[in-house]
Amino acid sequence: MNWMMELAMAPPPGGEGSAQNSSVFMFVWLGLMVALFYFMLIRPQKRREKERQALLSAVKTGDRVLFAGGFLGVVANVKENTLVVKIADGVKVEIVRSAVSQVLDKGETPAESDKA
Repeated sequence: MNWMMELAMAPPPGGEGSAQNSSVFMFVWLGLMVALFYFMLIRPQKRREKERQALLSAVKTGDRVLFAGGFLGVVANVKENTLVVKIADGVKVEIVRSAVSQVLDKGETPAESDKA
């Protein structure tokens, strides 16, 4: 048991240079973690947001759209920030562009996704 106490009380090998190496290692490790978070979280999120903005800006009259609330409709008129959408015979509503979750082709059914 005595040798364990001596080992615990012993100075770290390398003397003074060891403290500098550990601080450099800490900054390198921190840099690697920041880079990992950037490439795993921030960059893909920016790419998805860019794709979503392209989708919303490409909506035109006659497109069939799915709203975040689950309604399906056909775009009747495109305005700067809103869309006038026909959701039933004789029923048109004005919605904000950001409420569109998918643009559907003719005869396409809405895809099940967690994006909405």
